[in-house]
Amino acid sequence: MTKRHILDITKVHSTIRTDIVQFHSETVNQVIDAVANNQAVVVGMSSNSAVKKARRLLEEQGLKVTYLEFGGYGSMWRERLAIKMWSGWPTYPQVFVSGTLVGGASDLRKLINANELNNLL
Repeated sequence: MTKRHILDITKVHSTIRTDIVQFHSETVNQVIDAVANNQAVVVGMSSNSAVKKARRLLEEQGLKVTYLEFGGYGSMWRERLAIKMWSGWPTYPQVFVSGTLVGGASDLRKLINANELNNLL
């Protein structure tokens, strides 16, 4: 398995560590809570057709979807950045099934087509 590189906290100056930890932490905590307490979560933004596709794909599989929307292309970008920093996934939507990040809409489609989605349920 490939290791994801994250800057070691000891390499962050002590005067900014709190800023990093607190960067839109309420938004990240909202996502963490939703992922922990719901079978299927889609994190997205308005006016993004891939978000709608992901939600529809999950619903077609009979899953109840919890949707968290954070602005659109011109708003709430900092909140979305904080979520990306937490998850490591660079785009939206971010799709979680049974607490596992499965990627975006096209990644979800691949799981469904390979009959692998049920392995997460």
